[in-house]
Amino acid sequence: MESCPLRTSVIGSYPFPAWLELAARHLNEFGSADLAELQEDAAVTAVRDQVAAGLDVITDGEQGRLDFNLSFYGYLEGIALESSPPRRWGPPAHDQRGKHEVIGELRAPRGLGVVEEFQRLQRVAADIAPSSTTLKASIPGPYTLSGRMLTSQRYPDRYALTEALLPFVRDELVKLVDAGCQEVCVDEPSMSCYAHQEDPRKFVDIFNRTIEPIVGRTRVCMHMCFGNYKGRSIGSKRPECMFPHFLELKVNEMHLEMATLAFVPLPLIQQIAEAGIDAAVGVIDVKSYYIETPAEIAARIHECLKYAPPERLVFAPDCGLSQTARWAARQKLANMVAGAKIVRKELGL
Repeated sequence: MESCPLRTSVIGSYPFPAWLELAARHLNEFGSADLAELQEDAAVTAVRDQVAAGLDVITDGEQGRLDFNLSFYGYLEGIALESSPPRRWGPPAHDQRGKHEVIGELRAPRGLGVVEEFQRLQRVAADIAPSSTTLKASIPGPYTLSGRMLTSQRYPDRYALTEALLPFVRDELVKLVDAGCQEVCVDEPSMSCYAHQEDPRKFVDIFNRTIEPIVGRTRVCMHMCFGNYKGRSIGSKRPECMFPHFLELKVNEMHLEMATLAFVPLPLIQQIAEAGIDAAVGVIDVKSYYIETPAEIAARIHECLKYAPPERLVFAPDCGLSQTARWAARQKLANMVAGAKIVRKELGL
């Protein structure tokens, strides 16, 4: 970070190209090689957009996934995949995603697929991205993954499900680092959504045990937000309830949703920086189609500098961009990078 203060990054997801949305409705018409080609072409598209924006850190846009986490359940054994959501019509909300029934012992003999995604990103980025670009992989944490599963006699509550899933995520993280991943983001939005009604110390323990084998081996980030299904939140939007406990997370970087909260909790980044953790501030509102200008981004960065030094600051969208139209995502990212460049020039960085 000292070599790249005011770094620009993304969370993980990026909008699907329109042709991929269309193809997704006809997956049974494609062979396995066709599907692999679709995913790689989509990753190329996402990487090109991010490189064109000038980001310091890029991902594959999670182009091979269904949402940021839903496709992971296809790697699990011991569950019956939900086939019909409980509600199809009316205003979009989180209850339009169903839950999976647990019918046996949970296992993940094939892993979770993130290593293969990262290797694809490495191939794609080698031809497109500057050598200075950091490649980041993202993976949902076990507590968030447990939220789309029904409890059972074997797993009587959400924490029991979380403990069963934790080794799968941890093993995938180890394999990612072994594959050369230099930055990984563990997405745990469910923790921030429920920290106001659960013991945050439980969350800290779960998270630290999940990442334990890779601490010190790679740059570890945590993403917290209050939900973004169809651009809708679900959490209480009270990040202060996570602190000071979340300062005990063994992470290098902590992502906080800020733009959609009108930057009211911004002083929290001072606590994060003083704890020796880099604060990744959401300066782009992914739930709005207002396009923030470079000057506005620069002003937001200056506000952040009141609470943390440049070498402790990272700037990103509030959340993944999968629920934002691609035309808006491209311009928002480009303006975010331009705003950071304005401030870097002003500070002589």
